[in-house]
Amino acid sequence: IEGDVVAIVIDPVAAWPKLKGSPSVLANSSTEDDSFTVCETMESADEVLQGKLDPNKAAKFLTDQTSSFLKDTNSNALECSLASQVGLQVTYVSNSRRSETCLTYVNSTLGHLPHNSSAISRAANDTSQPDGAAAAVQKFAAIVRKFHFKRPTGRVVAIIDQSPRRNAVIGFLGVRQWMSFREGIKKDVLGPSSRKNNSKMCSLPREYVQLTPMDGKLPKMMVLVKTLPCCIKERLQKADITVEMELVAAKIHDWKDESFLPQAFVLHSLGKGTDIEAQKGAILFEHAIHHVDFSPESLACLPMLPWRIPSEEFEKRKDFRDLCVFTIDPSTATDLDDALSVEKLSDDIIRVGVHIADTSFFVMPDTALDAEAQLRSTSVYLLQHKVPMLPPVLSEDLGSLNPGADKLAFSITWDINRVGDILDQWIGRTIIRSCCKLSYEQAHDIIDERLDINSLSNGNSRLPELHGKFEWKDVIDSVRMLNRISMTLKERRFKDGALWLDSPKLVLLFDECGLPFDSNLHERISSHFLVEELMLLANMTTAKVISNAYPDCALLRRHPEPNSRKLKEFEAFCGKHGFELDTSSSGRLHMSLQKIQKKLENDPVLFDILVNYASKPMQLAAYFCTGQLRNRENEWTHYSLSVPFYTHFTSPLRRYPDIVVHRTLTAVLEAEEVYAAALQKKLVQSDKKCSQTVSGYFSSLHFDKKAADSKEGKGALMAAALRHKIPRTAELAGIAAYCNDRRLASRQAQDASERVYLWALLKKKE
Repeated sequence: IEGDVVAIVIDPVAAWPKLKGSPSVLANSSTEDDSFTVCETMESADEVLQGKLDPNKAAKFLTDQTSSFLKDTNSNALECSLASQVGLQVTYVSNSRRSETCLTYVNSTLGHLPHNSSAISRAANDTSQPDGAAAAVQKFAAIVRKFHFKRPTGRVVAIIDQSPRRNAVIGFLGVRQWMSFREGIKKDVLGPSSRKNNSKMCSLPREYVQLTPMDGKLPKMMVLVKTLPCCIKERLQKADITVEMELVAAKIHDWKDESFLPQAFVLHSLGKGTDIEAQKGAILFEHAIHHVDFSPESLACLPMLPWRIPSEEFEKRKDFRDLCVFTIDPSTATDLDDALSVEKLSDDIIRVGVHIADTSFFVMPDTALDAEAQLRSTSVYLLQHKVPMLPPVLSEDLGSLNPGADKLAFSITWDINRVGDILDQWIGRTIIRSCCKLSYEQAHDIIDERLDINSLSNGNSRLPELHGKFEWKDVIDSVRMLNRISMTLKERRFKDGALWLDSPKLVLLFDECGLPFDSNLHERISSHFLVEELMLLANMTTAKVISNAYPDCALLRRHPEPNSRKLKEFEAFCGKHGFELDTSSSGRLHMSLQKIQKKLENDPVLFDILVNYASKPMQLAAYFCTGQLRNRENEWTHYSLSVPFYTHFTSPLRRYPDIVVHRTLTAVLEAEEVYAAALQKKLVQSDKKCSQTVSGYFSSLHFDKKAADSKEGKGALMAAALRHKIPRTAELAGIAAYCNDRRLASRQAQDASERVYLWALLKKKE
């Protein structure tokens, strides 16, 4: 089944089929390392395998079972060595762009074997492997390099870990054949009185109906009639053929060796397959989206409404309520995570502020609410339906940065000059009061000067309500100032090697009944880029701070380099059509695409196609624990952003990793205060003055490694980590892997939802 972790015996090389386009004879089998590719067989190893394979479990199986299996075959010694040391996983790598079959080689000790020759060499030389494993990997890598024109094949000998897809099958029951069979039995056995004996016939043993999954990658399945839900059995008794039109949720119960088809168990009916609500239910079930109501235990962790900020928080936090703070979000947004501010310090320097909802104040570690938030991991946004990660009372009220109300926030401010140099930064917990909620469209109109002071004097109804002492002139000036600095930051970021792959998105329009009636292409506007640039800066700043302070237990986000084979294919495609492309780095790829865009300025559709093609080699970004890659900081990088550190900090109302990052940052700030106090005390005792402020050690622009490595610094950081229950490396690695799975499931569910509504729109227009 898709996603199963299995053990595979590698076939002899002579049995490997040739790849398409390979030479008919082996003229020269030697190849350089840089040209080594195992085609699809080595794709996406890091993404697929992270955290999936239990090394001990795999090693035990491979030692006890596979070796003995091979001894009974005619496989040579090399294949015996490989099979006894190396496990293999067959899985499907799925994303929003496409799904493909991927055969991935997994080292039973290391957990995974990366998919390029240099990574294979590193794995083979790793001293942490048992004797013989490194040699087996080296031998196999050498064989694949030598026979690069062949596709390695093998035979499945056992399932090591079962796929979660076994518990999430959506499909249709096929009952016509079963009904015909029953009619024949009734005529042969019961004669003319068969109509009066339907109830007796329902108890016939070993009667099956067929289940056809909607996912074509899954096999057809058999379902015991006696195990069907009562409502479906009753309809079958009445020979209701419309059962076939209903979607059912099922799971695989068993798949015996002697059976061609697995046996499934139907859990419940979702409704008529053509109904949108049934399709939405199927999406939620198939992707294991936790969409039930929040438990009473979770809700009990939150304060009762109305709620006011405790007085002690005003003493602990910096008061930013006198700043002109505002939010820019979609017009329909109800969970407002982030707000912005800007102050002019001089003719050349401004202070930019990003203020994020302090969700970790309400979601405490080891509580029922924390457990439920971690289980959900992310809010899921289907069309016309939202599945929140946190209870609405928190995400839309207590924590949301709604205008006109005092709110708890985590703030970062930067002092930036005209050319985009960051001169200073400050991070801390604050209290803010947003003066208004702007939509992206309203902010865009302000930037483009379609909204100004003159239009406001005419009573413009397109603007939201303004709260507090600020006037619209303050908001308009702030938006335009932020736009100018965000453009400068964006320009510098791309000069430093960032890559941007974006194209217009299809957006559906809905009527008052929630049904699609039309569509259009949505392109991003200036206000989107304004917010995006400042959120990126906040995430990069936070990532650097927490990874410096806690190099073993910081939750970051990495983006691996693209798949080299697919990138070469794209490069060849462009060359074939007369477009020069340099793929040596993300920055050079971006510059090449910019040149192509200018060349195709009269054919934007073709350029959009090229951008879509360019996205195919890209791998998925993923959360990881820094302790997993200690002393391998080069693997922490984010390819498309071209930065060494990146994390998620700016959306804690809808992403669980952001809450973990908030807790880590809180620990850093607390440790900084404790260390500063200890240092001040020591200096007072020695009649010396402290030359740095409290914020100058762990969270400032320049990290004080000497302070962090000192006895007092280490003690303060460790105590703060324990107090705020920062997960250790192994636990945090598990959280990261789970959040990666949930994020991917959320994205796939969103894509599936869009397809359902697009189908409804097309059907409506037939």
